[in-house]
Amino acid sequence: MTFTRRLPLGWPVAAVLLLAAGPALAQPVCIGAQRKIDEAGALRFQARQDARIGDRDRVCDNLGDAEDRYEDARDKLDDCGLNVASVDLKSALRSVRQEKRFFRCD
Repeated sequence: MTFTRRLPLGWPVAAVLLLAAGPALAQPVCIGAQRKIDEAGALRFQARQDARIGDRDRVCDNLGDAEDRYEDARDKLDDCGLNVASVDLKSALRSVRQEKRFFRCD
């Protein structure tokens, strides 16, 4: 049996953000974008925990909030001038929308 270590969901987004951003992250708008990405990751984690206990309403609420945070982060990255990093958020948004469809949140 092989055990693999799973990285947090926000890790690829954060890695691309750091590589693409470089010194631009010093701008307050860019820091706010990273905060929104971190919040979205925490909300997705909470949604998974709520799914484990069977609270579908809270899962849907948390996934909806995570989607909002990703959209806010994308807007902040566009304001910051990091359009390349904001493109990677599309995959995170797509993933949240798939999770919402799976739990029949829409």
